[in-house]
Amino acid sequence: MSYVDGFVLAVPTANKEKFIAHARDFDPVFLEYGATRVLECWGDDVPHGQVTDFYRSVQATEDETVVFSWVEWPDKATRDAGMKKMMDDPRMDPSANPMPFDGKRMIFGGFSPVFELGG
Repeated sequence: MSYVDGFVLAVPTANKEKFIAHARDFDPVFLEYGATRVLECWGDDVPHGQVTDFYRSVQATEDETVVFSWVEWPDKATRDAGMKKMMDDPRMDPSANPMPFDGKRMIFGGFSPVFELGG
């Protein structure tokens, strides 16, 4: 079964085009190392919650937009091998390819799908 890496981050709203440009440079590397799909989603209808919400999860400020992204892999073994290659790839060095957001506030994790409809 497939495997999914998920990401939530806060991007300065003024950096939307920089974020898209960064994704155009960075995301093809996921595909190069075995991912089957990458999706970057700019927050459009993200409510503020009473107890928890996406904004609090990444300490987003009023001048930031929450971004939700995921990478689909054919399986966990391909993901593990691909992520190791990415970490060793000089194109992923933040000094060579700076992120247009505060990477320290990004939350991420790997997930094993347990149910799927469609697609």
